[in-house]
Amino acid sequence: MDAIQNLEYGEVNIAEDVLATIAGIAAIEVKGVAGMSGGLVGGIAEILGKKTLSKGVKVSVNDKGAFIDLNLIVDYGTKIPDVAWEIQDKVKKTIQTMANLNVVEVNIHIQGVNFPKEEEQAPQQVENTK
Repeated sequence: MDAIQNLEYGEVNIAEDVLATIAGIAAIEVKGVAGMSGGLVGGIAEILGKKTLSKGVKVSVNDKGAFIDLNLIVDYGTKIPDVAWEIQDKVKKTIQTMANLNVVEVNIHIQGVNFPKEEEQAPQQVENTK
């Protein structure tokens, strides 16, 4: 079901995919979020690129408002409860501001942890002792 608003000059329909994209962009802007997850594939969470942000988001709209589920991957060392609260707050405010739609729930599903890649070590120099 799309978000429908009756205005003075007609209706405005906002597709759930649009709301999902807005929610995905708002979520990845929070520090500590590595990216969206498309779910667990073979026990491994994959990080989705920016073009597929809405695939890690499920949006349902009814007469009460929007219900949003976000599948995320967080950076290692992140305080998950703090980041989750910040995501919920940011997503709710962004949807309410951009779509003028009541957000009832923002559910966070942490699908994985992104570990920093080991920096390549510079080759060691060997001294010539001749």
